[in-house]
Amino acid sequence: MGIVRYCVKFCHMRTGITRLGIMAGLSVALSACVNSHYEHRDNPNAGRYSERHDSYPDAPMDVRHIEDATPKVEPKSLSGNKSPYKVLGQTYYVLEGSKGYRERGIASWYGRKFHGHQTSSGEIYNMYGMTAAHKSLPLPSYVEVTNLDNGRKVIVRVNDRGPFHKGRIIDVTYSAAKKLGFVNKGTARVEVVAIDPVAWQAQQGQYAQNTSRSTQDVNAPDASIQRAPTPVNSAGYELPENTYLQVGAFSSHTAAETLRTKVQAVTDFPVTIKPQDASTPLFRVRIGPIADNWRLLSLRDLLQTKKLATPYVVYE
Repeated sequence: MGIVRYCVKFCHMRTGITRLGIMAGLSVALSACVNSHYEHRDNPNAGRYSERHDSYPDAPMDVRHIEDATPKVEPKSLSGNKSPYKVLGQTYYVLEGSKGYRERGIASWYGRKFHGHQTSSGEIYNMYGMTAAHKSLPLPSYVEVTNLDNGRKVIVRVNDRGPFHKGRIIDVTYSAAKKLGFVNKGTARVEVVAIDPVAWQAQQGQYAQNTSRSTQDVNAPDASIQRAPTPVNSAGYELPENTYLQVGAFSSHTAAETLRTKVQAVTDFPVTIKPQDASTPLFRVRIGPIADNWRLLSLRDLLQTKKLATPYVVYE
């Protein structure tokens, strides 16, 4: 197909449950599938996206160099784990853990429309990464996805909610779908199996590199197909540039400075005091900006362990 835009007959439904305004009361109307690669839906939150419909990248991409997500033990995300939650009148429950999860069903994928926007976990979606959306697995979780029609496998990190189209069990990125061999078809029969990061690391060896098993049986691309941009981390983690952890708010600048000094002693991130303004008379102690969700969650746990604060995410 060269570098021309390419179409396929499919549609899929996907949405994220974020802290930024669609945690509750989400109303989405499903539309019929048509002969195109676009996703059709009428979403009251659609104004946050630059495109009305989902789509491929502008040209086919070679994604063979993009590694699978590498499983590791992680704390739960600060957002996206509320249980129960409702979408389209349906109530969903988030599992306490992913251990033992195994399911067969239909996978779909989502692409450019959501590229650069926040997922349910607060991370930035990258269609070239190796991540996924799931309705009930804790965020984050790691799963192995197997295409039952061709045997191809990938490991992805679940950091988003969806898909909410009936019969679909997981929504993967463009890269994951291409590695699995169904990017043109739009959907595939898959088996999704949760990965225990501790057991996986023990099996692979402490310093094992991901061998990207998903590249198996992938033929060499046409010379005209360009190499996809490589994410900083194929498993996600990227946060908006304006992400901070707020660790306290005080009417006294002295009290704010006391906490700021204590917190600064345990982190290399800048810890600052946001002055009073028209919106609040409080002095707010904030850490950041923090661009990596792994570091943010690790810092949150450290602060709580040391009983310095119970931080929460804010955006400046």
